[in-house]
Amino acid sequence: MLALGVAAPTAAIPNAGAASRPVKLGSVQRAMEALAKNDGVVGAIGEVYVDGKRVGRGSAGSRLLDGKGGGIPSNARYRIGSQTKLMTATVVLQLVEEGKLELDDKLSDVLPETARQDLVDRADEITIRQLIQHTSGIPDFIASGKFDVFDFTTKYSLTDLVKASRSVPRPVEVGQYFYSTTNYILLSMIIEKVTGHDRAAEFARRLFVPLGMDHTYLATKVGDGIKGPHGHGYIPDSEGKPRDVDRLNATSWGAEGAISTARDISAFHRAFNQGKLLPANLRNVISQRPAAASQQQQQPPALCGGKPELRPVAGSVPGAFTVTFSSPDGRLQFAVSTTLKIPNHDAMTAVSPDINKAAEAVFCPGT
Repeated sequence: MLALGVAAPTAAIPNAGAASRPVKLGSVQRAMEALAKNDGVVGAIGEVYVDGKRVGRGSAGSRLLDGKGGGIPSNARYRIGSQTKLMTATVVLQLVEEGKLELDDKLSDVLPETARQDLVDRADEITIRQLIQHTSGIPDFIASGKFDVFDFTTKYSLTDLVKASRSVPRPVEVGQYFYSTTNYILLSMIIEKVTGHDRAAEFARRLFVPLGMDHTYLATKVGDGIKGPHGHGYIPDSEGKPRDVDRLNATSWGAEGAISTARDISAFHRAFNQGKLLPANLRNVISQRPAAASQQQQQPPALCGGKPELRPVAGSVPGAFTVTFSSPDGRLQFAVSTTLKIPNHDAMTAVSPDINKAAEAVFCPGT
C-alpha cells in the first residue's frame, strides 16, 4: 500500500454495497503522481465517479517523453485498448437479445466465408458463445508477425487479420480457454454482416449516443490519431530507442480501436453493470469460463479487501495501458489511463500492480 493514501484528504461517499457504510476517498492526484513514477510510464490520468458524478481527478507525468509538452488534462481522450472488446461483446449480445443471432450459432453458418475460404480451422464447430468467451481455440493473428506497429500506411481488412491467424498453429482445442484477439475480429465481422452497418456506426447508434458518450469514437482508419489534447505513447524500436506511436494503424488493431475519456468509459461501465445494456443472463455470458480455465487462473487478492468491491477491466495497445475499475452495482468507477515508453505487452506485469495500488490509495486510504 502506498503511503500517499494515508495522509490524503478524504471525502465520505456511499459504499457501493451498503449505503450505511461510508467509504473514504483518497487523493486521486497523489495516486496519479505515485503511478507516474513507474519507470515505464510517461503520463497518467485518472478520474473517479460516484453515481455518474465526478468526485476526484488527477494528472501526473507529461504529455510527451522526457517531461516535455506539459501535463495531460484528466478529461483527455485516450485509447482504451481491449476494453473495446467488452463493447463488441455487448453489441453482439444485443443482437442475440433481438433474436438476430443465437449464442450457439456456428461460425460457418453466420460467416460462411470462414469455412468456404478456409479462413478459420473448424469453423463448423465454433460457436458465437465460444468467440465471446475466448474458447474457440483460434490463434491470435498478432502472433503471425505480419503486422508492423510502425506501419502507418498499409490498409488491412478484417478478413486480412483473420487470414493471418491461419498461419499460426492452433494453441488449444475448441472449448478450451485461450485469449485471442482474432475472436473479436470475427465478432466485429458478424456485427457488420448482421446489421449491414460498419462497426463505428453500430457502436455509435447502440452505445455512444444513448449513453451520452460524446467524446468517444471507434478509430477505423490507417492513420487515425487521437482528437484533441492527449498524451503520447512510445515503444522501443529494434535499437531500443523510444518511438512515438501516437498515430496507430487502426486497421491492424481493429478489435481495440475505441478512443474515449474517463467520463465516457465510466458511463459505459456504469450502464453495463446496472443492466441498462443487457439483461443479467447475457451479461454473464461474457464472464463465464470453463471450469478448467478458472482453476488454472489464480485469482489475485481483492482490492481493498473487497470493501468496496471493485472489478477491473483492462486494455492495452502500443503506447498505452488503461484500466477501469467499477463496482458490480455500477455506482463507483475509477478510470485510469497511462501512456507508456515500454512495450505494451510488458505493461501487465510492469504497470498493472501500480495501477492497482492507485485504486487502493483512492478507495481505501490509510489501510
